[in-house]
Amino acid sequence: MTAFRISPAVANAFSDTLIALVTANGLRGHEPWPETASSMEDLEQQLTDGTWQPADESDLRIEAWHTAYRSFGTNPRRIRPSVDALGRRMAKKGSLPRINSAVDSYNVVSVHHGLPAGAFDLDHVTGVVDIRVADGSEEFTPLGEPDTVENPRPGEIIYADTVGVLTRHWNHRDAHRTRVTEDSTRVAFVLETLHATRDGHLLKMAAEELHGLLIPHAEQTAVCYFSPEHPEAAV
Repeated sequence: MTAFRISPAVANAFSDTLIALVTANGLRGHEPWPETASSMEDLEQQLTDGTWQPADESDLRIEAWHTAYRSFGTNPRRIRPSVDALGRRMAKKGSLPRINSAVDSYNVVSVHHGLPAGAFDLDHVTGVVDIRVADGSEEFTPLGEPDTVENPRPGEIIYADTVGVLTRHWNHRDAHRTRVTEDSTRVAFVLETLHATRDGHLLKMAAEELHGLLIPHAEQTAVCYFSPEHPEAAV
């Protein structure tokens, strides 16, 4: 099993945080995922029809992440939270990127609900995954750049295991090492809100939506939550 933990420093600074972990074992990434394809097409059609649009900086869900980024020294208009970047891209191009079915599933749920989402191939995670403050000595290899090594800025919030950084700027960009591909069979999907009091119901709705997309394509799935009050979850 793999444990996910919120560090005391992050829990104290962001006390209303709630994180959903949606896990899938025996994932079958090479088969067709018609439900995910349909969800993407439906959302794109709603954007075209003008009946829905992605959350932008004026939305409280995005604004909260911009405020958080600034608090740990990241300019959110230069280095954007993942859901903000994805929504802006969709609004500009009229469509979502097609990566692979598992990634497409969390992307469509993320932009639909205005909540950051990501995923880790658990077969490439080592030890406990901590959401913690970086000291600047950690190493990060960005997704799609296997020959690049970065160091987070001291004070930046990161996801990290015992080997290195899994996500920089809390949820801006994932690591190449733990990327989810069609060959990934054991995956943890993450959905986040900084304001559970206000948006916890949205997070739970999003987690169940993602769970529903995964169920037909995995041997075993589960949903659990962790927060500053319950800072650890094992998957």
